[in-house]
Amino acid sequence: MKTTDNTILVTGGGSGIGRAMAEAFHRLGNQVIITGRTQKSLNETCAANPGMKSVPLDVSDPKSIQSFAAQVTKEFPSLNVLINNAGMMQPENLLEKPNGLSGAEKTVATNLLGPIRLTSALLPLLKKQPRATVMTVSSGLAFVPLAITPTYCATKAAIHSYTQSLRYQLKSTNVEVIELIPPYVQTTLMGDQQAEDPRAMPLKEFIDEVMSILQSQPDVKEVCVKKVYPLRFATEQGQENYENFFNQFNDAMHS
Repeated sequence: MKTTDNTILVTGGGSGIGRAMAEAFHRLGNQVIITGRTQKSLNETCAANPGMKSVPLDVSDPKSIQSFAAQVTKEFPSLNVLINNAGMMQPENLLEKPNGLSGAEKTVATNLLGPIRLTSALLPLLKKQPRATVMTVSSGLAFVPLAITPTYCATKAAIHSYTQSLRYQLKSTNVEVIELIPPYVQTTLMGDQQAEDPRAMPLKEFIDEVMSILQSQPDVKEVCVKKVYPLRFATEQGQENYENFFNQFNDAMHS
């Protein structure tokens, strides 16, 4: 992926990793368009980054995605990079008396169906460009789930699988497919306490390493900062070691 001379769409670009990535690409002179459900966050991000554009979108709403794709195709015909970043994460106690699955279903609609639908809707435009990129944002938790957030982890594992298939099917086209696999990062994804958690990787440090990888490895397929290696490659240590690591990881994160 070239890191300059692009028109880039970042979903969930008003906060967290999405905003930090949008700003990093903006600083390199790319035309960046951010989306999100909260107009206030979009406005604040664009105000802090003159020249950045925003278009509101709820990626969990399939009808919104169709109209959004039509609008973006018309307003930004040179769009050549899609970064599927928008996501939600919430704890679930599977032992509690069931009171509906609305939270789990919303997580699936946002984290999994959203990227699938938006990628499908924008692929015709991306395929028209001389070169194009689809970047999905999964998680280290796609490889070692955090048991207190089962649906989130399941969606990220599914995104990893979907990304591999998408890459294979597009291998003969001009559209490359990259997977960004973050570790635990200091954002507000799980609330304000995550942004201050010393166990989490500082957001600036994470983005700096991500951009360094993209700039130094233009053919990279998976963007993994070093702090995500223990999760990403846990299964390669053998079943027994993996199970021990899974239990130790969850015990530590649960405390």
